[in-house]
Amino acid sequence: MDLSFILNELGEERENYFNAVSPPIMQSSNFCFKDVAALRGAMNDEFESSLYSRGQNPTLTILRKKLAALDGAEDALLFSSGISAISVPILSLLKSGDHIIAVDNLYSWTIKLFKDFLPKFGITTTFIDGTVFENFEQAATPQTRLIYLESPNTFCYALQDIRKVTGFAKSRGITTMIDNSYCSPLYQQPISMGVDLVAQSATKYIGGHSDVVAGVLTGSKAMLKKIFEHEFMNTGPALSPHSAWLLLRGLRTLPLRLQRSFESTRLITEWLASHPAVQEVIWPFSPKFNQADLVSQQMQGCGGLFSLTLKNSTFGKIEKFCNSLQHILLAVSWGGHESLVVPAIASFSEDEYSADNDHHQLIRMYIGLEDPYYLIADIKQALEK
Repeated sequence: MDLSFILNELGEERENYFNAVSPPIMQSSNFCFKDVAALRGAMNDEFESSLYSRGQNPTLTILRKKLAALDGAEDALLFSSGISAISVPILSLLKSGDHIIAVDNLYSWTIKLFKDFLPKFGITTTFIDGTVFENFEQAATPQTRLIYLESPNTFCYALQDIRKVTGFAKSRGITTMIDNSYCSPLYQQPISMGVDLVAQSATKYIGGHSDVVAGVLTGSKAMLKKIFEHEFMNTGPALSPHSAWLLLRGLRTLPLRLQRSFESTRLITEWLASHPAVQEVIWPFSPKFNQADLVSQQMQGCGGLFSLTLKNSTFGKIEKFCNSLQHILLAVSWGGHESLVVPAIASFSEDEYSADNDHHQLIRMYIGLEDPYYLIADIKQALEK
């Protein structure tokens, strides 16, 4: 389907709501039926019906169709956060005794899920360096049921060879899942590369305005229906109609916002790479990125998230730089209109800092929609301090 059709027309039956250009917010907890037979039909297939908004809702259905189409998937499920879009399907897919292969340097709450939560249910995880394909083969056991990817991840931007991994997984009957929040559906389509389930934080680029928290999971209708009818309905992670409407609004401008962020980031990273105070700039589309060939095979772009390190870096120097920024906000997340910065040292104390730990030196920056030269001026004065 044409991108413009997906974003502006798919699922929008305007004649059903007074020909309004913008879809209404169906702010209703439940829905009524003309007779018992119709009610029975909805109760028998709540995955495809609007019965009670803990399950489906007409506003969510419009969004669901668009997000599935963007990913090239059969269907989509919407969640109240990105981590619920990761946790609920994993709880649905796995049982006690099962084993997961996961790549290093995942989103922090995904790590907590694998390390702290799932072991309570007898589910174990092996973490590997996913940049080396052979590590997947070596980590696999007869109990391996899931391979979990995040390509690229969101601090050092390590990629996995998605096609190689999914080919191996299919040969072993292992389900694959990926967090695609970094690229968004516009810049990477994991399902076309063989991935079974694609999760992403819709809080980021899809929402785009830093005013909604949401998650989305795409995949086959059969797999999503199974997840929906059991763990989803039992745990109640449904997205609200108003949040769905905000995401629909965000989708209208998604290509323009991503393009702006991508182009500004290219300009700013090029400037940073030549600055005498900067040791390294890490961004998948930088000329010196160490997995450039894989980037060109898997990604069409990547938006505005990158990391940098300072020369002769110290805990105090990193703090001073970040605290000196006047227009780039100190905050987590990314994908909104505003530019952000978060250093790795924000997650631990100075006593825990190690000059020999490469991860500790990272300063993650997100470039939003401001004028890039306005941001360069801010970064420049902070580097001088």
